[in-house]
Amino acid sequence: MTPALHTPRLLLRPLALDDAGQIQRLFPQWEIVRYLNAVVPWPYPADGALTWIRDHALPAAARVEEWHWTLRLKEAPGQIIGAIGLVRGDKDNRGFWIAPPWRDRGLMTEAVIAVNDYWFDVLGLPVLRAPKAVANVASRRISEKTGMRLIGHEDRNLVSGRLPSEVWEITAEEWRAFRKQKSAG
Repeated sequence: MTPALHTPRLLLRPLALDDAGQIQRLFPQWEIVRYLNAVVPWPYPADGALTWIRDHALPAAARVEEWHWTLRLKEAPGQIIGAIGLVRGDKDNRGFWIAPPWRDRGLMTEAVIAVNDYWFDVLGLPVLRAPKAVANVASRRISEKTGMRLIGHEDRNLVSGRLPSEVWEITAEEWRAFRKQKSAG
């Protein structure tokens, strides 16, 4: 079972089937999807959120292979502003999106810190990898701000086409050192 997580400003609630309506209204924006993996259909179908939650995300969570959360401001807990997820495996362990009105406020960095803590401290996994398009500068900044390091380049199929991409990584030991340094500073 995916637990709820909290940050100073956010509630990270486990993804639920009844989130589909809000996600369907918010998610299908080019600004949100263009750098996501090409498994995201575009144009986004009218039942895309429901289908993904029902047929992929919730079954994967039940198998303890994936963990998905919606992002909500503590001051407006009924409103979804984005999502973040973790995937067990050798690569592509974390992905996220946040709607444009809530960008550039440090909210996704808070969410990343919370789910990284969960990955390393609760799940006890040794390494976390996160791919991103080279052109996705905002995502790169989050990786830099949270202690990750660039480990490789590759071309990836994304919603906007085949693009140069990067793979970022952080180990459990590096994460704990990063958190210790941040709490001391």
